[in-house]
Amino acid sequence: MGKMKPLVIGDFTVERPVIQGGMGVGISLHRLAGAVAKAGGVGIISTAQIGFREPGFETNPLKANLRAIGLELRKAREIAPKGVIGFNIMVATRQYGEYVKAAVKAGADLIISGAGLPVSLPEYVEEARRESGIEKRTLIAPIVSTAKSAGVICKMWDRKYGKAPDLVVIEGPLAGGHLGFSREQLGEYGADTEDVEASFKSEEYDREIGKILDVVKGYGEKYGRHIPVVTAGGIYSHEDVVHQMSLGADGVQAATRFVTTEECDAPESYKQAYIQAGKRDIVITKSPVGMPGRAIVNPFLERAAKGRIAPERCYGCLEKCEPSVTPYCITSALVHAAQGKLEDALLFCGSNAWRAERIETVEQVMEELTGE
Repeated sequence: MGKMKPLVIGDFTVERPVIQGGMGVGISLHRLAGAVAKAGGVGIISTAQIGFREPGFETNPLKANLRAIGLELRKAREIAPKGVIGFNIMVATRQYGEYVKAAVKAGADLIISGAGLPVSLPEYVEEARRESGIEKRTLIAPIVSTAKSAGVICKMWDRKYGKAPDLVVIEGPLAGGHLGFSREQLGEYGADTEDVEASFKSEEYDREIGKILDVVKGYGEKYGRHIPVVTAGGIYSHEDVVHQMSLGADGVQAATRFVTTEECDAPESYKQAYIQAGKRDIVITKSPVGMPGRAIVNPFLERAAKGRIAPERCYGCLEKCEPSVTPYCITSALVHAAQGKLEDALLFCGSNAWRAERIETVEQVMEELTGE
C-alpha cells in the first residue's frame, strides 16, 4: 500500500498522519518525540514533571519543570530540525498557565491539552506571544472524549476568543493513563473488563466519534477552514488506523504503541513490563486525582489497593491533589516508573499494551501504522 494522505494542521503538512501521544512522567521526552517527528509524524513531549531529572527538582519542581521544557524541545529539534514537535500539557497541572507560556516561548509547534477542559489555553498562548514578542503561532488542540465536551470547548473558545481549535484530539475509552470517562461510562462501553478486546462496544463509541466530528465540522464552517480531527485510544495496528479514517478522522494519535521502541525515553524495564504483560494484567485503577486510569497491575498497585501510601513530600503537581488525604503520591509513583523502580511504580498503559512482543524502532512502528 502507498502512503496515506498527509495530515494538515495549520501551516504544517505532516507526511504520515500519526501523532505520538504524550506520556508522563518521563516516557515521551525528546528522544521519542524527536524520532517520531523525524519519521514524518508529530512528536509530542509530556510536560508532566518533565524536569524530574533536573537539578533542584526536589526543592523547586516548578522551576525545574519550566526550565526542562526548553531543554527537551531543543534536544528534540536537534533530532528532527524540520519536524513538527509539540507538548501535551494537562489542564489539571498546578500553574497550568505557566507551563503553556513556557512551551510557547520555547517555540512549540503545537500544544495538545486535556485532563480537564482547556478553557483558557488560547489566552495563555497569546499572553506568551505578547510577553516575548514571538511572531510564530503555536497551534492548539483540546482533547475531548464526548460530543458534549467538544461542544463546550468550541463554544467557549468561539465566544470568548473568537477562535476555533487548530486540531481536535478525540480520546476514546481504550486509552492509557488518565481517562476522560467515569468508571460507569467505561462499563457502558465494555472498556473496564479484563478482556477489553472481546467486550468493547466499538460501534457505540464510533457513533460518538461521528457526533464529535459533526460538532467540529460546524465550527470549521463558521471559520471557513477545515479543522482536522485525530482519534486516539487503542490505536495499535494499521487496521485500527484504517478504521478510524473510515469514520472520518484525518489522522490518529498513538502512545502505547511507541513505548516498546528503541527510541522511547522509558527505561528498558518499563518497556519489558509491557512486553511481559497479559490481558488480565491491565486494569482500571482510581488515580489520586479522582479519575479512572488504565495501568499494569504490579506490587505497587496491590499495596495501594490495601491502604493509603502516605506521601513523603508534595511536588505540587496537580491542582486538586490534597497531600493529607491522597491515597499515594502520583508524582513519586510515575517518577519511579521512569527510573525503572517498578516495584514502587505506577505503570500507566493503553488497553493494547499486552500486544507488545518485542522492541522495535519508531520507523518500523510508523510503517506498520501507515501500512507502507
